[in-house]
Amino acid sequence: MLRLYDYLSSGNGYKVRLLLAQLGIPFERIELDILKGETRTPEFLQKNLNGRIPVLEIEPGKFLAESNAIMFYLAEGTPFLPENRWERAQVLQWMFFEQYSHEPNIATLRFWLMHGELTEERRTALPQKRTLGYAALEVMEKHLAGRTFFVGGRYSIADIALYAYTHVAHEGEFDLSNYPNIRAWLERVRAQPQHIPITQD
Repeated sequence: MLRLYDYLSSGNGYKVRLLLAQLGIPFERIELDILKGETRTPEFLQKNLNGRIPVLEIEPGKFLAESNAIMFYLAEGTPFLPENRWERAQVLQWMFFEQYSHEPNIATLRFWLMHGELTEERRTALPQKRTLGYAALEVMEKHLAGRTFFVGGRYSIADIALYAYTHVAHEGEFDLSNYPNIRAWLERVRAQPQHIPITQD
C-alpha cells in the first residue's frame, strides 16, 4: 500500500490526498507536524533531503517528493493527465505556474497568518506577497474566461494543483469577490466525484 507523509492543513499535501481519493487508490497517511520540526529529523531526511512534505512512499525504500511530481506520477495513464502531447505540456505549464507564481505568495501568506508567524521581516514582505498573489489570480481569472477547466476543457491535475491553495486563499486574506471565473471554477472542482475537503483525514 502507498504511504503518504503529510501535514493535514497543507495544500501541497491536500493535492495528493485529493487525487488519491478521486482515483480510488487506498493509502496510509502519516501525519508529521511541520511546526514541531518533524520533517527535519534524520529519519525523515533519509526519505526527503529537502525536509518537506508531502512524500509518497511507493514501495519500501522508494520515495517521491514534491506534490506536483507525485500527482504527475499518480495521474499517468488516467483521465487526470491528457494523452495529447500539447495538452500534457499545458498541464505542466500550469503546474509550474502554481509552484512559481501562485503557491509562494498565496500559500505563504496563509501559512504566516494561520500560524502567527508574522516576524518583522515577514511584515515587510507582506505587501509584495499580496501584490504577487493577486497578480497570479488575475492570470487565472483571464485564462478561465470562457473555459470550464484549465486544460482541454477537462478536469486534470492542473486544476487540482491550482485549486489546493486557491480555495483557501481567504485564509491568507485574499478576497476572491472580484474573480467570478475563479469562483465558478472552484464550484466545478468541488462538484467532481470523490471530492474531499482539505481537512479530511
